[in-house]
Amino acid sequence: MLDLGRLRALHAVAVHGSVNAAAAALGYTPSAVSQQIAKLERETRTTLLERQGRGVRLTDEARQLARTAEQLMSLVEEAEVRLEERRGLPAGRLAIGCFASAARGLMPRALAELARRHPALDARLSEIDPHVSVDLVARGVIDLAVAHDWDIAPMPAPPGVEQALIGEDLCDVLVPAGHPLAAAPSVSRADLKDERWISQPPGTVCHDWLMRTLRAAGCEPHIAHQAEENHTQVALVAAGLGIALVPRLGRGALPAQVAAVRLEPVPVRRLSALWRAGAARRPAITETVRTLQELWPSVAAHRDA
Repeated sequence: MLDLGRLRALHAVAVHGSVNAAAAALGYTPSAVSQQIAKLERETRTTLLERQGRGVRLTDEARQLARTAEQLMSLVEEAEVRLEERRGLPAGRLAIGCFASAARGLMPRALAELARRHPALDARLSEIDPHVSVDLVARGVIDLAVAHDWDIAPMPAPPGVEQALIGEDLCDVLVPAGHPLAAAPSVSRADLKDERWISQPPGTVCHDWLMRTLRAAGCEPHIAHQAEENHTQVALVAAGLGIALVPRLGRGALPAQVAAVRLEPVPVRRLSALWRAGAARRPAITETVRTLQELWPSVAAHRDA
């Protein structure tokens, strides 16, 4: 009989593309994942991974087995949902994927509150970009995603995935303190057409929004610097190297060298929780979503202060 844990390890490698990435997603060491797959190869008498440069690639047999593993994991999830539903209490492991600023500004309070209320629930957080985390939910790799999209660039849930709104996060234009716009009560998109921008890298939700909204205002953004972390963007603005559009959630206090200016209309990004439709009855999901929605007003009030 094939071991489900070993199948899960193979499935993680298929989804994430490498042993190291699979280990990070599963919370194991790369050595442990490699050992699991080596045991699975002995059980199946089949070569599953082949060396390719510095990495590995799955054989055709491994890909077929990974697809079967996904089906088995879905059945196991359904059994766990039914058991947890009968007990009526959140329990077991809950894998949560969350984008960076919410992982910093929202999730610590939410996870601490869940641990206090439901000691049988083992909620585990991974910081993941929304473009990736929503797909991981759909594929059954993680249980819940906390993701965001923008008012003018919605990100629809894929088939089989449900979502609920957590709250709305406002964004400001950050400029160096000596910038001509630093003292303005508000600015329009047209006011920013000749600026040097500090942005997240291409392919991220924030970068896509910035490019789309400024182009809609009739100007091609001049991206001078790229940085994934909002704190890095703030530091670059403080050094006078450009301006940035940075959400308030998880931003923290701004240094004296940086001024926040209101952009009209105000950019809004929506925070949502997403989960597989088959897990909608699971108390761990419903209670986590409820806790996130319950905490949001106090998080938003502190953020806007």
